[in-house]
Amino acid sequence: MRQIFLILSQKLKKSKQKDKITYMVILAIDTSCDDTCVAILETRNKKLEILSNVVSSQVKIHQKWGGVYPTLAKREHQRNLVPVSKKALEEANLLEQGEKKKIKIGKLKGIFKKEDYLLKELENFLIKYGKPKIDLITVTIGPGLEPCLWVGVNFARALAYFYELSIIPINHVEAHIFANFIRENSQFLIPNFQFLVPAICLVVSGGHTQLILMKKFGKYKILGETRDDAAGECFDKVARILGLGYPGGPVIAAEAAKLKIKNLKLKIKLPRPMINQKNFDFSFSGLKTAVLYDFKSRPQKVGESKEYIQTIAAELQQAIVDVLINKTLRAAREFNTKSVILGGGVVANNELRRQFREKIKKELPHTKYLIPDIKFCTDNAVMVGITAYSHYLRGERRDWKRIMVDANLTLK
Repeated sequence: MRQIFLILSQKLKKSKQKDKITYMVILAIDTSCDDTCVAILETRNKKLEILSNVVSSQVKIHQKWGGVYPTLAKREHQRNLVPVSKKALEEANLLEQGEKKKIKIGKLKGIFKKEDYLLKELENFLIKYGKPKIDLITVTIGPGLEPCLWVGVNFARALAYFYELSIIPINHVEAHIFANFIRENSQFLIPNFQFLVPAICLVVSGGHTQLILMKKFGKYKILGETRDDAAGECFDKVARILGLGYPGGPVIAAEAAKLKIKNLKLKIKLPRPMINQKNFDFSFSGLKTAVLYDFKSRPQKVGESKEYIQTIAAELQQAIVDVLINKTLRAAREFNTKSVILGGGVVANNELRRQFREKIKKELPHTKYLIPDIKFCTDNAVMVGITAYSHYLRGERRDWKRIMVDANLTLK
């Protein structure tokens, strides 16, 4: 498995750009949902090293809503971006005191038309600190919550304008795929996927459940996606029904892990939505509804019991895992792929990771199985930076004026 991360299977095409890439520092930003993420990566001859990785979570703010409230998330991003960026630069030893100076903020006002607080915070930051030694900015432009995306994109545009740098816009789903190539606190290479493609990629989180065929490096085809609730959203909604709190995935998994099968008296059977349909789409709204009906049909004493909570949590988790594994492996067979690649917050689930590994080993023994470190399954800016570097090697970058948000952005 180590060779997957240590060997470039073929040399990139010769270009002037190739010879110039010897050293570069990338500042990466992600505000696609409720985490404010900033990371700094350093490149040397196609090797990457993480200099800092800062994530400011908003979980406590959204707990009472049982999910992410976009307006609140946007406000917190506006409050967090400057301090999170400052911390990331400090950890990377790139924050330098500058001579206090007046700066022209006319253009910045145009960028932050409705974000006065962030404009003021950034203005104070730019006055106090000198230009850090960064060479490129990258930011998630979609898919995600549009109000949240715009905060990060405008912040990136403002920095790119002020520091006179280029920006690489990144698709959040593609970044989850590239999270498989993160190696924390060490140098690592970006392969070009020649020995991994064609690959089936499953990206599953609170906002996304997609099966994607990676035909070749940077070329994708969406085979199927959720028609309603994403898998992570289903976990969140069921956790709310059961009174377990938010986020739902970790608490459902924790309750399921407590279940002692030997002493099980209560039996619950939930549906596996669309598992036998020939397409590769998903639907988890009905699964949530099935839990609600079962919960309401029980006497209050039963519905509030530890055994019931643990039993239905385990059954829900297994229903979701069964559907994800079944459709992913069927796609891998149909398209005769060399690898199965997972990404997204839901793949931090230990049962899903274990069962995927066992099923692939048993049923597709010659297929490579890639899954990110648990820490990098959830949103982070390192995966954005790595994805941007791969785009940079292909000569992709834009002027800050051309960067826009697309909340429904898809892979192509």
